[in-house]
Amino acid sequence: MGIVLLLMTFIAAMVFGAAKTGLSEVWHAIATNKTSETITMIREIRLPREIGAIFVGAALSVAGAIMQGLTRNPLADPGLLGLTAGANAALALTVALIPSANYFMIMIACFIGAAGGVLAVFGIGAIRKGGFSPLRIVLAGAAVSTFLYGVADGIGLYFKISKDVSMWTSGGLLGTTWNQLELIIPFIIVGIVISIFLSKQLTILSLNEDVAIGLGQNITRIKAILYVIIVLLAGAAVSLVGNLAFIGLMVPHIVRQIVGTDYRFILPMSAIFGASFMSLADTIARTINAPYETPIAAIVSIIGLPFFLFIVHKGGKVLS
Repeated sequence: MGIVLLLMTFIAAMVFGAAKTGLSEVWHAIATNKTSETITMIREIRLPREIGAIFVGAALSVAGAIMQGLTRNPLADPGLLGLTAGANAALALTVALIPSANYFMIMIACFIGAAGGVLAVFGIGAIRKGGFSPLRIVLAGAAVSTFLYGVADGIGLYFKISKDVSMWTSGGLLGTTWNQLELIIPFIIVGIVISIFLSKQLTILSLNEDVAIGLGQNITRIKAILYVIIVLLAGAAVSLVGNLAFIGLMVPHIVRQIVGTDYRFILPMSAIFGASFMSLADTIARTINAPYETPIAAIVSIIGLPFFLFIVHKGGKVLS
């Protein structure tokens, strides 16, 4: 079912847009060497953009699922717990201090910023006993994210690069290139594959750490690896599309309703459903006000914010 949904959203994304295209042109762009103005547009603009959407959606969804399992926090999401804000701040700092930085350097900066953001959130949450409660972590995430977004804006104003920073951080796939995809896709694939290999251990950790220890698991090492994976996935996603919240929150909850609480199924299904959701959201962003571009972050937030409030209202128990 998930594969069929992903295929349908991908076909829709390739066909619909400001420029009218047909299935035959999409087929020729992907599977043949034929050329025309429309086929070249599909091959060089629309196709890399939608592949980027698929991998970013998968990365954010898997990162969110891992965070929810590790913290046993139903509100965990890379965009809500400081990762994307930290990556944005690091990106702005890199653009300001190293104007000649290439995309690889910016991506590495995003990894470092994402790690710093999540460490700050959990550091604040651990200040007091019982600090890792879902509510306190979300509040710490909101505070740290607001501060880091302010830092990014301040850097943009001080160095007069606000336009350049906003182009990176506005949350969109416009201008995605094959060169960018060649850099981020390996990180995302490696992160998802390793997380799936550790999915059994994550399932046990999500239920009870004492049980995991009793079964002989090295929970410190497993947690460290999974947090590194979260940083890789979130950092790679932010380096391509900027700030996108709620995808990592919504998709794992929806997937649990379908497959249950076993992360051997949650992680791969989160990747597939996240890819489908992101592809659909990007298609809506491109077509709802064509030929103008609607920010994809706005589309995601319109759907994600009510979902977030609904989960809060239900005490985090909905769809879990």
